[in-house]
Amino acid sequence: MHTPLADRIRPSTIDEVVGQKHLLGKGKLLRNIIENAEIPNMIFFGPSGTGKTTIANIISKKSGKPLYRLNATNASVSDIKQIVGDLDGFMAQNGVLLYLDEIQHFNKKQQQTLLEYIENGRITLIASTTENPYFYVYNAVLSRSVVFEFREIPAEEVEKAIRRGIGILCREDYAAYQVEVQEDAILHFAHTSGGDVRKALNALEVAFLAAVPDKNGTLLISKELSEQATQKKAMRYDRDGDSHYDLLSAFQKSIRGSDPDAAIYYLARLVAAGDLPSICRRILVMAAEDIGLAYPQAISIVKACVDSAMQLGFPEARIPLSEAVLLLATAPKSNSAVMAIDAALHDLETTDTGEIPAHLKDSHYGGAQKLGHGVDYLYPHSFPNHYVKQQYLPDAIRDRVYYEYGSNKQERSAQEYWEKIKNEKK
Repeated sequence: MHTPLADRIRPSTIDEVVGQKHLLGKGKLLRNIIENAEIPNMIFFGPSGTGKTTIANIISKKSGKPLYRLNATNASVSDIKQIVGDLDGFMAQNGVLLYLDEIQHFNKKQQQTLLEYIENGRITLIASTTENPYFYVYNAVLSRSVVFEFREIPAEEVEKAIRRGIGILCREDYAAYQVEVQEDAILHFAHTSGGDVRKALNALEVAFLAAVPDKNGTLLISKELSEQATQKKAMRYDRDGDSHYDLLSAFQKSIRGSDPDAAIYYLARLVAAGDLPSICRRILVMAAEDIGLAYPQAISIVKACVDSAMQLGFPEARIPLSEAVLLLATAPKSNSAVMAIDAALHDLETTDTGEIPAHLKDSHYGGAQKLGHGVDYLYPHSFPNHYVKQQYLPDAIRDRVYYEYGSNKQERSAQEYWEKIKNEKK
C-alpha cells in the first residue's frame, strides 16, 4: 500500500519541524514542555497542514506514553470509554495520550464525558481544531488545557519540506531515473500552498506521478508541471469560521486606516473566495461607520457600486467593488455617526431617560390640547434661519450631548454654521 509523501516525510524530532518558531524555537513554551516530558492537557488550533499531528506524535515519543487517536467527526463516547478500558493494561501504567482531532465536532455532552477522564490525569488530552477553541470548546475543558495557536507555514519554511520531499522521492521511488526539478517549480509549490505543508507535498507528489521521462530517462519537474499539479493557489477561507471574520476585520481596518493598497489586497482575497454578499454588506457598513459625515455622499456612491456588483456577478463585479473600496479608503474619515447612536443606545440600556417633553408629543387628535401635548411647541420654519431654541431631550437628560462634530472639513463647516446661527439667538 502506497504511503503518501506527507506521511513519509513527517518529522520525528522538534528540530525537523518546519515553521511554528513561536512555539518550538529555543526557550519557547511548547518546546520546553516537550523537552521536559511533563505534558499537560493541550489544545492545538490553527489551519490544516501546519504540524499539529506531527507535534502530537513527537510528544508521544518523548513522553513514553502510548498515543491513541480519535477524530471527533466520527468518534463517540464509547470510543473514549474503550480507551479508558485499556488504562489498567501494562502499556498504560503511566497513562495515555489521547489525540482528538477536530474537537469542535464533539457536542457539550461528549466534551463533558471526556472531562471526567482527563480530571485524574490518567488520560492526557491533546486536542486539535481548525476553529477558534474559545468559540467551540467548552469552558471546563478549556480551563484545564493550555491553548497553542499554530500559524500558516511561511513559504521559505515550506520550501525546506519540499526539498526534503524531493530527496525522498528521488531515493525511494524514482531512483531509476535522472530527476531534474526546476527551481521555479520548487518556489511555485511553496508559494501556492497557502502555508499548508501537506498540500505542497501532495502537489509535489502529483507532479512526479504525472512527469513523463524523456528518451534519456530524465524526469523533468518543470514550472509548468508544478502549475498544473497545484491547479489553483490554496485559499484558507471558511464563511462560518475564523478565517472569514479575520479577513473581513483586516479588510475594514485597512479602509478605516486609509491604506488603499491593503484594502484592495483584502478585497482581492474576498473576491477570490467568491464571497460577494459579505463584501457588499461590509462596504455599506463602512461607508456609514468609518467615512460617515466626513463625506456623506459616499454611502450613495457605494450603494450604486454594490447594486452594480450584485447585478453583474463575478468576475465583472470586482470592478465596481474596487471603485467603492478605493473611494472609501481614500475618503476623509469620521465615526461621529456611530459614536452618537451607540451613546444614545447605551443611555437607553442604563439610564431612566424619562418621558418625551409634552410640547413634542403628537397633537394631531382631539383632546391633545387638554393633555398639554404639543401646546408650547415652536415651529422652527416660522423663525429666521429656520431655527428657534427649545428643549427636545427629556428632562432627565436635557443637557446630554451625543453628537460630537468630527474634525473633517464637512463637519467643521456644519459646526461653524450652527454655532453662528445659535449664537445669534442668544
